[in-house]
Amino acid sequence: MRFIFIMNPRAGEGKAGETIRAAIEKLPEKESCEIYLTQCEKDATAYVRKYCAEHPGEELRFIACGGDGTINEVCNGAVGQKNVSVTCYPCGSGNDFVKAFGGAEKFLDVAALLRAPTRKIDLLKIGDLYSDNIVNFGFDTTVAITINEERAKKGTSSKSVYTKGIVKALLTSMKNSFRVIADGEELLPEGKALLCTLANGQYVGGSFRCAPRSRSDDGLIDVCIIRPISRIRFVKILGTYTEGKHLDDEKMKDIVIYRQAKKVEVIAPEGFAYSLDGEIIYDSHFTVEIAEKVLDLAVPE
Repeated sequence: MRFIFIMNPRAGEGKAGETIRAAIEKLPEKESCEIYLTQCEKDATAYVRKYCAEHPGEELRFIACGGDGTINEVCNGAVGQKNVSVTCYPCGSGNDFVKAFGGAEKFLDVAALLRAPTRKIDLLKIGDLYSDNIVNFGFDTTVAITINEERAKKGTSSKSVYTKGIVKALLTSMKNSFRVIADGEELLPEGKALLCTLANGQYVGGSFRCAPRSRSDDGLIDVCIIRPISRIRFVKILGTYTEGKHLDDEKMKDIVIYRQAKKVEVIAPEGFAYSLDGEIIYDSHFTVEIAEKVLDLAVPE
């Protein structure tokens, strides 16, 4: 097996590369390891596809070294490829994807990543793009736009950036217009909500357990809508939402809409934006479908 480390040179404040290289040098498999430094957005996806085309029939494992964006790009490149598995060395600011598999610490042993067994996982499919974790919009997208703007300015992001995004959303994004149709059922007839998450993973924004019942191999999209609420109530329920207790909290039943579905259609006004694993996409009418067990993910035991 060949092991290809796809590394975002900015992740981990630029220090992760040194740690990974040192770990590779100690491995008996080091001659089978390669490192590729990404150059720009979408570069990881293009590189993985190109590498697979140049090594047909070989067993390959791509290790995404970075945050959720790097993991997403590697997954988009690897989906549909034969004899290919994916894992990650999480050194981003949020590392949301791996939280559903035991957390970042479980993935920081490079030797374990090379020897980890694989499992089939689902992805969310939107046109020709895939999400391994969360597609979300409304309040959350305002937060994500702020994060991306700060990352573009500074080259990285931090916990304080998430806080800044939340403050901005509290001022501008408490009532958002969109319709959500899950397996043919209109979930939001009034057409207004605080936020909506379509989940394959469980976490978003670094710490918010938005989809506590979601499983990446159950063939279902977890749909959660929060109706418009006051800022005072937002503050009161934030802890419950962060801990992932909102689906079972009696005090939130009047504002939570929850379903599991195979296909979700979203219709919104022109200029509408949604976040796909942190990437901002502008589209007023899109469909999210579950792509069942289309990726081999290596998870250390």
